[in-house]
Amino acid sequence: MTIDQAFNASTPTYDDWMQRALLGYTDLFGTAVRVIPFGKEQPIRVLDLGAGTGSFAAHVYALYPNAQFVLMDVADKMLDAARDRFKDQGGRFQFEIADYRYLQGEEQYDLVVSSLSIHHLTDEEKSHLFQSIYGILKPAGAFINIDQIRGETPALRQLYWNRWLSHVHSSGATEEQINASIERRTRYDQDALLSDQLTWLRQAGFDCADIVYKNFFLGVFLAIKGDVSKFTSTSELFVPVSRKE
Repeated sequence: MTIDQAFNASTPTYDDWMQRALLGYTDLFGTAVRVIPFGKEQPIRVLDLGAGTGSFAAHVYALYPNAQFVLMDVADKMLDAARDRFKDQGGRFQFEIADYRYLQGEEQYDLVVSSLSIHHLTDEEKSHLFQSIYGILKPAGAFINIDQIRGETPALRQLYWNRWLSHVHSSGATEEQINASIERRTRYDQDALLSDQLTWLRQAGFDCADIVYKNFFLGVFLAIKGDVSKFTSTSELFVPVSRKE
């Protein structure tokens, strides 16, 4: 089974599963949208890579009602679910069945996002993708990636795995869901070290890159192209405030 077939098969229960399976689901997506470095009324153009059923895009749209979105994924049935999710939003959402490993273009987007997808690529493909993302961002742009992180040592990797198993078994997920996820993770996941992911982002050209939230093996990566203080309209989190040293 190819990866698009595997995720197409999971479409009917995918959103429910993700809310049960992700450690700190609310904090992950809450942090991701809070660090978007644009004012909430700005009509930003957003690309969602590996968009699936559109859950990340929905979180962004809830705070950025004037945004325009392109949702890209190789799994057509998952994008069908996203089309249904956003069917009443007029022309704000476009959908593209494509493999983002071959992403091309120049300075088209203010924001690129991705969630729980890029870890399926090889390390070389990840590094190349980060360069492509940098290239399609406007001079003042941002990339936010919610993704998995490989533990630095065997002991940490075992800790992450055991913590996840404990979490999903206590979340109300069915054994069928858990076993299907274990099979997908074993077959398709190619997690990268935190240090490597940050290095690739910086090598791609991002002016700053960091992990702004981490919960065991899950994290929110933020990478900014350009000087955030010069963005047209900046999120309140990026506005300088006086502080005591």
